Amino acid sequence: LKPATLSFAEAAAVPSIALTAWQSLVDKANVQPGQTVVIQGASGGVGIFAIPIAKIRGARVLATASTANQDFLKQLGADVAIDYKTQKFEDIAKDVDVVVDGVGGETLKRSYPIVKRGGILVSLVGRVDQAELDKYGIRGVSLEAQYNGDQLAEIGKLIDAKKIKVVVSETF
Repeated sequence: LKPATLSFAEAAAVPSIALTAWQSLVDKANVQPGQTVVIQGASGGVGIFAIPIAKIRGARVLATASTANQDFLKQLGADVAIDYKTQKFEDIAKDVDVVVDGVGGETLKRSYPIVKRGGILVSLVGRVDQAELDKYGIRGVSLEAQYNGDQLAEIGKLIDAKKIKVVVSETF
């Protein structure tokens, strides 16, 4: 069901990206209170949901985006906003429990070393490299979100409780 607090346009922005964020952080990473999560490309659709979901689960959130989106990351609840245009995320994020990578390429390659032993890297856009996972003693998964009505209902409850804000950047 559409969350009661959303318009139809807002509700249309939820399913695929919110499920991707949920399945990354809850199903795959099993984020726990006190853990540290890095969200690469956090001002994009998935990041807009991943930041509050990680915070709801009790994590400390470091989020990367361009200079123009630093304030937006803070508004979404990021504890640390990292400007990838002026900062190297690996200089700030070290020994993290979880990386959710929505960027891929070089960012994905540079993310392996920041995950602490036993942690997990969830890639949304690239294939994880098993040799790199083994080298750092971490787990990894390339995620393709699956439809799940029960998860959407949970996300809807969090939206109606004002714990997750839906941001619509454009309608067509």
